[in-house]
Amino acid sequence: MCSISFVNLISISLSCFLLSLYFLLNNMVYFIEFELVSLNSLSIVMTLLFDWMSLLFMSFVLMIASLVIFYSKEYMSSDENINRFIMLVLMFVLSMMMLIISPNLISILLGWDGLGLVSYCLVIYFQNVKSYNAGMLTALSNRIGDVALLLAIAWMLNYGSWNYIFYLEVMKNDYEMLMIGFLVMLAAMTKSAQIPFSSWLPAAMAAPTPVSALVHSSTLVTAGVYLLIRFNILLSTSWLGQLLLLLSGLTMFMAGLGANFEFDLKKIIALSTLSQLGLMMSILSMGFYKLAMFHLLTHALFKALLFMCAGAIIHNMNNSQDIRLMGGLSIHMPLTSACFNVSNLALCGMPFLAGFYSKDMILEIVMISNINLFSFFLFFFSTGLTVSYSFRLVYYSMTGDLNCGSLNMLNDESWIMLRGMMGLLIMSIIGGSMLNWLIFPYPYMICLPLSMKLLTLFVCIFGGLLGYLISLTNLYSLNKSFIFYNFSTFLGSMWFMPYISTYGMIFYPLNYGQIVVKSFDQGWSEYFGGQHLYQKLVNYSQILFLMHNNSLKIYLMLFVFWILILFNFLLFI
Repeated sequence: MCSISFVNLISISLSCFLLSLYFLLNNMVYFIEFELVSLNSLSIVMTLLFDWMSLLFMSFVLMIASLVIFYSKEYMSSDENINRFIMLVLMFVLSMMMLIISPNLISILLGWDGLGLVSYCLVIYFQNVKSYNAGMLTALSNRIGDVALLLAIAWMLNYGSWNYIFYLEVMKNDYEMLMIGFLVMLAAMTKSAQIPFSSWLPAAMAAPTPVSALVHSSTLVTAGVYLLIRFNILLSTSWLGQLLLLLSGLTMFMAGLGANFEFDLKKIIALSTLSQLGLMMSILSMGFYKLAMFHLLTHALFKALLFMCAGAIIHNMNNSQDIRLMGGLSIHMPLTSACFNVSNLALCGMPFLAGFYSKDMILEIVMISNINLFSFFLFFFSTGLTVSYSFRLVYYSMTGDLNCGSLNMLNDESWIMLRGMMGLLIMSIIGGSMLNWLIFPYPYMICLPLSMKLLTLFVCIFGGLLGYLISLTNLYSLNKSFIFYNFSTFLGSMWFMPYISTYGMIFYPLNYGQIVVKSFDQGWSEYFGGQHLYQKLVNYSQILFLMHNNSLKIYLMLFVFWILILFNFLLFI
């Protein structure tokens, strides 16, 4: 099943890529529409939109999915239900395709809900308490977005159809369109885990690693960004863009800080994904949708590779994810370490790797844009933090002292996993330059003084040195995070976001609910309702029981009463 899926997906991916090149070079858009239901003046139509953006994104999703399935052949080999796992992944890919090629809110909702449902099934795949909790947090966070999309569909009734593409440009100053834009932005923020809804993404790391590589790095979380790229006209012309810029900038900053205090390998990579999502969202909110798409595609490549390397390391570490128990892995697992370092450097924006082209261009555009100092600080500080946690991760897992437990078989012989990683390794090296030449046929005009041009490079070098030196515990023999314990607890727990979005959200409603149950349900309504009724019925039945107790006196008395009634009846008729 793995091999069949791999071959099919990779061939569809290649054909989509070639089609996207054709569409891109000829500047073509295909809009296919067929009617499903017609009700008075409303028609529900199934529409498909093929342009270079949707085809290129589809091609990348399918390529990563095919390599992840190939990788799962070995990673999930001890699982008896591997076919069920592959089926779930294929269902996920199908939902994703549905979302990508829909310019219609109703068909988008189908793909969107499919993503939410299948991602829940994949997160709870290992079926333990941690997975169930993470699954519920994921599903319920995403439900907010689903409801927002449903409300947006209801608001679209103000127009003639649900094909939003027709109305965006014309109606962009309309109040109803602004409302739809806000709801779609809310939906995208839940899916892409922006600030009020950030806590589900690190929790979803309870899923198997191939799922994290596909779902939580390149496809599911970027679905929100992709949806907003389609709605980008509404962002750049209203206050929605400014709100999104603030929230996504803070998300980027918060995730970068959190990753520097985290010790779980997969959670660090999840937080780095969150940071990059913040970067995509913030550049999108400034109106540069092509740049956001560019970063989305390059990020998908190296982040999927990073997760795959993490999976190979976790496998070799006897399923331990704690980076404090790793170290010195570059000696024992050279090829995996090479892939890991390449993807890490691409994430940092190392010149001429995939991440450099998109990230460097984004930061230079930020410098020449009309943007305030706070947002400018968030962009550059977060970039420094990204390099910092990447180098910290390299120190703890690759170059530091060997901290493994005894009887650990460290080897690099998982050939199927390595071959899956090789495909993404090549793309992580050449993907950025290739996309750069394709998406931007002529270069942006960026005119900056030398000091600002080198600012990005300086921030990266400084962040990397800082991350590496702070991690060196033998430097002055101090553990730096223990000295400022409260501070590092606050930063390391994502500004208490997980607590706020679980206990914080649910404490008062539950408390109030308990009061209501005690005073109304089990209080007054019982007293006047069930219990009262029961008491009355018991009293009446006791009286009736007394009447039927074979007592001659009562029978004679009833007989007399009955005769009196009959007599009265006869008299007054």
